[in-house]
Amino acid sequence: MKRLAAILLALLATPAFADFNDAPPNAPDQKPAFPDQTRAPVLAPALSLKVQPLVQGLEHPWGMAFLPDGAILVTERPGRMRLIGPDNHVSAPLTGLPPVDARNQGGLLDVAVRPDFAKTRQLWWSYAEPHPDGTTNTAVATGTLSADGTAVENVRVIFHQQPAWASTLHYGSRLVFDRQGMLFVTTGERSLPEPRKLAQDLTTDLGKVIRIDPETGAPAPGNPRFSGVEARPEIWSYGHRNLQGAALDPATGALWTVEHGPRGGDELNRPEAGKNYGWPLITYGEDYSGKPIGKGQTAAPGLEQPVYYWDPVIAPSGMVFYEGAMFPEMKGDILIGGLRGEAVVRLKMSQGRVVGEQRLLEGIGRVRDVAVAPDGAIYLLTDADKGALIRVTRN
Repeated sequence: MKRLAAILLALLATPAFADFNDAPPNAPDQKPAFPDQTRAPVLAPALSLKVQPLVQGLEHPWGMAFLPDGAILVTERPGRMRLIGPDNHVSAPLTGLPPVDARNQGGLLDVAVRPDFAKTRQLWWSYAEPHPDGTTNTAVATGTLSADGTAVENVRVIFHQQPAWASTLHYGSRLVFDRQGMLFVTTGERSLPEPRKLAQDLTTDLGKVIRIDPETGAPAPGNPRFSGVEARPEIWSYGHRNLQGAALDPATGALWTVEHGPRGGDELNRPEAGKNYGWPLITYGEDYSGKPIGKGQTAAPGLEQPVYYWDPVIAPSGMVFYEGAMFPEMKGDILIGGLRGEAVVRLKMSQGRVVGEQRLLEGIGRVRDVAVAPDGAIYLLTDADKGALIRVTRN
């Protein structure tokens, strides 16, 4: 707690501006496919921000969702979901959730609600689902928050990633509702060399963006059809590595995602129906061993290029389009949590391309999720043994 207080004091005294583009890439011989696909111009001037920790001592918080009354649902990876009131009171863990496998990168992950929550009290969450043989998979469940706010009732599991795998890595998994009321679910490819290849296998849910009916888990109407293969009908796009951030563009309704690359090669994408985003056939960056991924290719026919990539990585998790009134200069910008970057990464967008980048609050800690409150304040979750819910406003 003392360390967090010291960091926040330092942040208040330090402009949120640095030329991070000076950092050497992990794969210096790789070249972008088009201008500003990486290392876009650094945005200036710095923003003067006020940082207020609202709740401290959360154990590896992962996802959050604002409720109409001003409360916030927050998940903790060990398997707890809490309700944080408008007065910042933290509830006891809600009862009624299914068990999770919290080893390594698993646990209780994202949480989401629809605009009709005040009427239905319905919520959705994703998690690492355990099996007796030690395998796990990304799963999504739904239920209703009890009237007294202490339990989740009427729980149903609506999605089980197929196949389960003996890995505790790369689960995804953000939840985003589209304008038709369908639910996007992002998944990971479980990281290990064998399942990694399944990101290209349309008979599996590994390394995919999934689109389902949020009530039944059935494939959503309008999903793409893939000719010549027995593809799983819930698949929206494929060839992804580990998608831990997703958001709907409020201007167009399009889904945008960020995913972890290898050593270098984190990506920003706008996944389109039926398209292949390349992993592990093409990628920027290199393997953790320093060797190339596959043939070391960054482009190939029929495989989509990322809109933007980072080398070295920021380790992205959580993202949101800024539409609040508090920071009008950021309207339409994308804000992304940086785990490795320990910052909020701001991307200025124009006609679907990145035209500028800025690192906000560098040194604040591993930013796991980013959200915008109704008043335009930015809320962050920091991923640590004693993580925090933090409110960021104009100073």
